[in-house]
Amino acid sequence: MQMANLTNEDRRLLIRAFLIVSVSRVTLSILPMALAQRAVGPFAGRSAGLVVERVVWAIKTASRYIPRATCLTQAVAAHALLTRAGYESCIEIGVAKRAGGRFEAHAWVICGDIVVIGGPDVARYVRLTALSGS
Repeated sequence: MQMANLTNEDRRLLIRAFLIVSVSRVTLSILPMALAQRAVGPFAGRSAGLVVERVVWAIKTASRYIPRATCLTQAVAAHALLTRAGYESCIEIGVAKRAGGRFEAHAWVICGDIVVIGGPDVARYVRLTALSGS
C-alpha cells in the first residue's frame, strides 16, 4: 500500500481505520463485548458520506498491520464506522464444528442483506447472536 497514491479522503479514512481497529483490539481484550462495542463507537466520529466498500477496504487494510486483529476486532471496528456513517448494520457471531470435532467461532458484519466483512463463507456457521447497538 502506497499512502502517496491515495486520495486525501482515503488517507483520512485509513488513519481513522487504524485508530478504530486499534481501539477495538485493546477494548476487546479488557472489556466484555457489549462494553467494548460501546467504547469503540465515539472513536469512529461522524462519518457522513462514507461508502460501505471504502469502509471495508480501510478496516481490512488497517487490520493487516495490527497484531491479532481478529474477525471480531474487524467486525466491531467496521460496525462502528458504518453506524456513524448512517448505515444500519449488525455484528453476527456464529460457531462451526471443525473436522477434528473442535468448535470454531467467527464474527461478521451484515449491512442491509449483505455480508460486508467476515464473509463470504458464513453459511457454515450457526449464528449464536446478532448485535446491532454501538
